[in-house]
Amino acid sequence: MRQAAEPQHAFHRLSWRDFDALARLDGEEDMARRLRRAERSRRKLLIHALLTEATKIPDHSGPLPPLDSAWELLARAEARAPRAVSRMLTNPYTGSWAGYTTRLLRNGTDGVGPLWMHLGHAHAIAAAAAIRAELDFETTIPAWQGNAMLPSLGMARFPGTATFSSATVRGARGRYSVMNGETTVQAPNTPASDAPGWWGIRRVRSQVGAHRFSLWLDDLDPYRGLYEPIPPERLPEEELADWQRLIDEACRLIAAHLPGLARIMPVGLASLVPKPRVLFRNPSASTGEAFGSAVVALPTDGASLAETLIHEFQHIVLGGLLHLVELSEPDPRERIYVAWRDDPRPLSGALQGVYAFFGVTAFWRALSRADRIPRRSGFEFAYWREQTWRTLQTLRADATLTSAGRRFLDNIAERLGAWRDEPVPPEASELAEAACRDHLAGWRARHLRPDPSVVAALAAAWLDGRPRPPATLDATDLPPTPVPDGTWSHARTDLIRLAVGGTPPAPDGRAPAVPGATTADFAYAAGDFLDAIEGYRQELAADPDRPNSLAGLGLALSARGPHPAARALLRCPELVRAVHRRLRCGPRPPTVEQLASWIGQLVPG
Repeated sequence: MRQAAEPQHAFHRLSWRDFDALARLDGEEDMARRLRRAERSRRKLLIHALLTEATKIPDHSGPLPPLDSAWELLARAEARAPRAVSRMLTNPYTGSWAGYTTRLLRNGTDGVGPLWMHLGHAHAIAAAAAIRAELDFETTIPAWQGNAMLPSLGMARFPGTATFSSATVRGARGRYSVMNGETTVQAPNTPASDAPGWWGIRRVRSQVGAHRFSLWLDDLDPYRGLYEPIPPERLPEEELADWQRLIDEACRLIAAHLPGLARIMPVGLASLVPKPRVLFRNPSASTGEAFGSAVVALPTDGASLAETLIHEFQHIVLGGLLHLVELSEPDPRERIYVAWRDDPRPLSGALQGVYAFFGVTAFWRALSRADRIPRRSGFEFAYWREQTWRTLQTLRADATLTSAGRRFLDNIAERLGAWRDEPVPPEASELAEAACRDHLAGWRARHLRPDPSVVAALAAAWLDGRPRPPATLDATDLPPTPVPDGTWSHARTDLIRLAVGGTPPAPDGRAPAVPGATTADFAYAAGDFLDAIEGYRQELAADPDRPNSLAGLGLALSARGPHPAARALLRCPELVRAVHRRLRCGPRPPTVEQLASWIGQLVPG
């Protein structure tokens, strides 16, 4: 393709002023556009390198035309309508396809289906660009399980055909068709609409004052997944209506309370991959290769969707930024505690989470200050500002950060640190603190392994009948292990969110069931702490290793006032559990609570 379509710069650059603004959530539309242009250039180079390398492999095309013809068709489209090719290069799934196929090529493997299917997707991209450029052309594209995808436009469907086959795309005088064997599917003039044998990619639009949001709901593109190609999962019409309603609600909230973000988000977030609802969760994900897209489960309400859109937009921005500047040295070790995952994370993942939840904190702060859904927004603001700050402080002290990485995190800290002094209702503060302590205690119990010599010394001291443990509790932790010791339930935090209005009731008015919640959990969430204490005691009598019961007993005891067992169970549950395991083989083993009270004498108050 001709190079004139690219901006006339040798490199894509971002000034330190813009870098700082993005870090502090003060970015502008032009900054997002520059990130998107950088992604477009990166993909153009990646595709050219991919196709060049692929032509060196014998029989790389299978039943499809040579890859050179795809590049030539793209060049024709660009000469006729540069924006048509730009649209294909900025399509998020062009990036994920290029990344996935490049890895296949490097590793010499086929992946999901034969290699020619994935290489041949270049013909589908070129055909879609040619259609957008209104060219007369003919080419052949892959068909997987009878589905022939034209990226950003739609999918021609040929049921009953071979798993891996091909289809011919023809265009003449503004009419386009896809043919497989004796079956021909006419692409409609408005590709987003459905027609016989054709599924279009549907779009949801929302306008709030001057703010315009437009999101594709792509349930078709095979490269819309995070790791490997996936088949189409057509969204039912009734769910499409739910998505429209919730996107409208989310956009109204963002535009009203974070207008600066509302201006920049449409530039960086263009497409959603819709997934089914998961009660009490808002699962979502994105990848740096698919700049502009996020996989999102159907939320329960507009505020949950707004939170998720902001969260994923932050990931998208940081993913684009990381293609321009390194914020840390490579370090794959899974070693950092984060509140948004139950397993240790590498620094790169923790950094992504900090930036994403910095945006989430800003959203709930704005709603709390405006007194919107006050109980819920107050809790979420208090919870996420503390959890994000905790991880941020860990990262700022990490030796693998580059100077740019330190500057980036310092900018976040400047803004987030000031928010920590802002008042929130006492209930929100207390619930958030309890939820923070709960998750950290559960993580410690499952992923930290105390020093065996410390465990042995404490067990020996207990057996000797010493009234206090030896003063050896310093530096009892070895590096965390990603292999969990036990399971973890989020039931207590789910019950808190249910109480503050984070999960709407069912149509019949009843509260939804909370998976994994025990009788003790319900008592704790209701403020019946004596009943909760007794319930957790019974759970630990049946299973003294259960992380949720260890943390639950610590929380319930703490809610009644300072208690040495609570201190030990919340601050070093892994140590209590390890020593208790060692003592359980003896003739008169202590209860978990007795041992925790003993160890807790040395835990700072």
